[in-house]
Amino acid sequence: MINKTILWSEGQISGRVSELAAKSDLVGSSPAPIVVGVAIGAFLFVADLVRKIDFSIPVDFIRAESYDSKTESNGAPIISFDLKVDINARHVILVEDIVDTGHTLSRVFKHLKSKGASSVSVCTFLDKPSRRKVDVQLVGEGKFYRGFECPDYFVVGYGMDFAEQYRNLPYIGILKPEHYK
Repeated sequence: MINKTILWSEGQISGRVSELAAKSDLVGSSPAPIVVGVAIGAFLFVADLVRKIDFSIPVDFIRAESYDSKTESNGAPIISFDLKVDINARHVILVEDIVDTGHTLSRVFKHLKSKGASSVSVCTFLDKPSRRKVDVQLVGEGKFYRGFECPDYFVVGYGMDFAEQYRNLPYIGILKPEHYK
């Protein structure tokens, strides 16, 4: 067995995604906010989230890399794939799989600001505030939404991986340390 503990089941994930999709800045503003997913980890979350929004919404992806094949962020993320959609003077909803140290989020925020985003909200599936090293300031009128607060374990599933494995698991589970140590 890969995981010793399942933290959130497929059903719990689906229910929480529905709740997040109903949040105020995700619904009915004009022009519609632009959803920007942080690839690759957030791809399942982005797909599930936007399918639960009842109006047309632009979606794009950005790729920020900081893990290589390790279990800890290297603290110096890079943008390796940029947006195609113009976000100048628009509200962006940045969709993340997990926010832990804050380094990646800080780097992506700087990048989105440099592209002219008027505000940026964060919708992260998992939040690990106990690991935060960077105090990230939201952009403009942005808000912070989280699916679940995650304990300080290395987790996989629902898009999140270890060395490009386990993304396809329909739940979030704790990876046994013997798989990565």
